[in-house]
Amino acid sequence: MDRITVIVPCFNEEEALPLFLREADRAAAQMADAQVTYLFVDDGSTDGTLAFLREQAARREDVRFLSFSRNFGKEAAMLAGLEHADGDLVAILDADLQDPPALLAEMLAALREDPSLDCAAARRESREGEPRVRSFFARMFYRCINRLSRTEIVDGARDFRLMRRRMVKAILSLPERNRFSKGIFGWVGFKTKWISYRNVERAAGKTKWSFWKLFLYSLDGIMAFSTAPLSLASILGLLMCVAAVLAIIFVIVRQLLFGGSAFGWPSLVCILLFVSGIQLFCLGIIGQYLAKTYTEVKARPVYVLSETEKGRV
Repeated sequence: MDRITVIVPCFNEEEALPLFLREADRAAAQMADAQVTYLFVDDGSTDGTLAFLREQAARREDVRFLSFSRNFGKEAAMLAGLEHADGDLVAILDADLQDPPALLAEMLAALREDPSLDCAAARRESREGEPRVRSFFARMFYRCINRLSRTEIVDGARDFRLMRRRMVKAILSLPERNRFSKGIFGWVGFKTKWISYRNVERAAGKTKWSFWKLFLYSLDGIMAFSTAPLSLASILGLLMCVAAVLAIIFVIVRQLLFGGSAFGWPSLVCILLFVSGIQLFCLGIIGQYLAKTYTEVKARPVYVLSETEKGRV
């Protein structure tokens, strides 16, 4: 019998959790010879999420939960779930039902049919229902990171996946604190089968991911798996030096030929502002990498537990 731990990160999902459990139970009933356990990770919710999880854990043996002392983010919630999961197979999916639990049966069937597979993962084949601007920038992100990084991240890939224990161990062997799980899943490798599905609207509640948060998250992903921005800063600096030398030669030659042409303060100010902007841009890139290094060196824990189904920590 396959023992499956389903990790469900939660942040203010009071409205969605009853719907999620109903759909997840229905999916679990379709998986023959599988023992499914739910591991909910409350990421510092401020609504009734934790109260609901306490109630479910008290009356159901297949429900466990972890609760953070504050909101640490979805990446921390997924890491905590992976560290505390005890199943032979481990799944990650969201509580808002945008990751259809019904796909778990198909994922399990894929792993059973092909022993060489280590992971069955979901990807959205379309972004119907999303704002066009958001969809456009999402596609651009995947194009950029796959060009800048050696780690391939499939367009439309979700965190929703079912993994064998050895892949989970490989993920947990990465000690980094600035985590970008989509990149980590790709970096550790292992044979993965992708299962496509159409975009599903959130079942209840409101999304916690604004455009600005997604933008910052994408920057974290690029910096976590590529040093190309640093190379870009170096190249821009070199190009500006070459342009400056050529401009000086041009001014000297023009002065010698025509005289009185080395003047023009407005153009000089524009050039200075442009060069200064490039310098600040490059310094900003370097600063971001230094900030990530600073966070790693401090070695603070990724999350702090406050409570589990067994009581307060």
